[in-house]
Amino acid sequence: MKVSKAGSALAIAAALALTATACGGGSDKGGSGDTVVVGIKFDQPGLGLKTPDGKFTGFDVDVANYVAKELGYKKVEFKQAVSAERENLIKNGDVKFVVASYSINDKRKAVVDFAGPYFLTHQDLLVRADDNSITKAEDLNSKKLCSVAGSTSAQNVKEKLAPKADLLEQGGYSECLTSLENKSVDALTTDASILAGYAAQPANQGKFKLAGLSLSDENYGIGLKKGDKDLQTKINAALKKMVSSGEWEKAVKANFGPANYKNEPAPQITEGS
Repeated sequence: MKVSKAGSALAIAAALALTATACGGGSDKGGSGDTVVVGIKFDQPGLGLKTPDGKFTGFDVDVANYVAKELGYKKVEFKQAVSAERENLIKNGDVKFVVASYSINDKRKAVVDFAGPYFLTHQDLLVRADDNSITKAEDLNSKKLCSVAGSTSAQNVKEKLAPKADLLEQGGYSECLTSLENKSVDALTTDASILAGYAAQPANQGKFKLAGLSLSDENYGIGLKKGDKDLQTKINAALKKMVSSGEWEKAVKANFGPANYKNEPAPQITEGS
């Protein structure tokens, strides 16, 4: 049978469309069927880290895997969620939910919803091990400080703690750590849990120390699309089960224990109630 050029073109177009769909090009980018796409950090030891061999480790990873399993998914695909892009990933449907040291606050809740919280930490400072010049927040006013764009820690410093600090905002915490090591900045600020993860890495041991300040309360929540109450309820139920089963405590000790980080007890779930 002879096929016209127009018919051939239509056939090729249809085949390409099918191929794109099979490769994940459909509209439900947050996952479908047995697979769910979850946003995590790729550069936070102890919380969300992509290792050189392509594996994912950290407390947020353990929480994400537990929740996904409770939701009925058999496979989790992790997508990098840098601080400044978390809301966009959720709104655009690129992920089903985000577990990425994502502090719950009113500004974010105007754009996305949260489940949880599932972890409570406090903002602190990481300084070089031989630096004793920073003992309180006010000391930062004459110092160079590094934080990550889009983080609540950077906003907290600018607006409340040290408005005269020379603040450098980077794309990721690993960039701030490099700046701290080579003395381009005097301190790195973010949540104590994140800082402890970096300080505990074998390559960093003995180089840095936590200042030991509690500059804020940071309740980590799981970010999801605004108005998705069904998903919020299901994730909250999964988090409660993770705590009651002992798996939450087990994950905390596995990920933060090596840094001698003293964690707070599991917080009460308040979102969606």
